[in-house]
Amino acid sequence: MTPALFAIACLLVITLGYSGLCAASPFGPCRKCRGWGFEMKTDRKGRLKRGHDCRRCKATGKRIRVGRHLYNLWATTYRAGTRP
Repeated sequence: MTPALFAIACLLVITLGYSGLCAASPFGPCRKCRGWGFEMKTDRKGRLKRGHDCRRCKATGKRIRVGRHLYNLWATTYRAGTRP
């Protein structure tokens, strides 16, 4: 197996795996709050306490994956273009 063919096969496996992940679980944890939905703060004694709600995910703790967002854009454009 040549190195180029091996690289193409690896990219194909990675792409199909990510597509399957986006189809099975379109939402992932928010990167800013790590899926908690709020910011963690510490008080003066160093104990953790709840901070403000996360603005990026609107306190849900979830975000839409990039692949699923691209699929949604494509599907919307396709539906708009094929209407009678």
